[in-house]
Amino acid sequence: MTRSSPSFWRWVLLSGALLQPLLPLYWGLVTSFRQGADLFSTVLFAKPSSGNYTALLSSRIWWHDAANSLISATSATGLTLALAIPAAFALGRLSFYGRKAVLALLLGWAMLPQITVLSGLFTIISKLGLYNHLGSLIFADLFFTLPFAIWLLAGFFRDLPRDLDDAGKLDGCGMAQRLLLLHLPLVWPGIAATGLLTFINCWNEFLFGLTFTLSDSARTLLVSLSLISAPSRFELPFGIIMAASLLGTLPPILLVLFFQRRITAGLTAGAVK
Repeated sequence: MTRSSPSFWRWVLLSGALLQPLLPLYWGLVTSFRQGADLFSTVLFAKPSSGNYTALLSSRIWWHDAANSLISATSATGLTLALAIPAAFALGRLSFYGRKAVLALLLGWAMLPQITVLSGLFTIISKLGLYNHLGSLIFADLFFTLPFAIWLLAGFFRDLPRDLDDAGKLDGCGMAQRLLLLHLPLVWPGIAATGLLTFINCWNEFLFGLTFTLSDSARTLLVSLSLISAPSRFELPFGIIMAASLLGTLPPILLVLFFQRRITAGLTAGAVK
């Protein structure tokens, strides 16, 4: 390829597009294997040291905070799907007055910044006795994950053929039977994609974890990352922070790789009529 050929510039643009997101990730990976004065080195390749990862994986606090994040994210995702599926079925398959207004309201609520409802949620959580407990994070996450999941799943249910309901009624299936036996198997890719997006949002949640938890017993992984400090004020724990950040991204990455086909099928469902 010559510099004047379109293929050359196409590869240049593609390389630049790939370099932009991959370079910070690579530099974070390199930093996570450095300690001491090596943290300030600009060398792209250096002798790695596993001291940061050894310190993290041998710490009970890190495992405890990771378990808190996993419990809260998994619980919030499970409750969200359990509540969103019947609501989305009703909004996607049934015709009633105000259905479009409800969908628009759900979408608008899901787009609200978390800070706008923080004070109200804090009051409710304090009244319920959930402050400084993992239940407060699950309760707060539901305020945003549930509207998003209902709105997203309603589209999957709406795209299913209406003949399914007619055939189910002829066979004597009630509404609950049609949902469980006819619709759920067909919208399973959409449920998997919605569940994964919900889990990632809950796993990466920081504001609620910082506001509604106080002690180490209820602290989540992201909040713990923000509190990492060095033994003295003359040290910068960049290496440990980068190592903890990369380890914290492993659960969502593994889930995406495991459910990759389901996610693709779910996100493209209804694209072709």
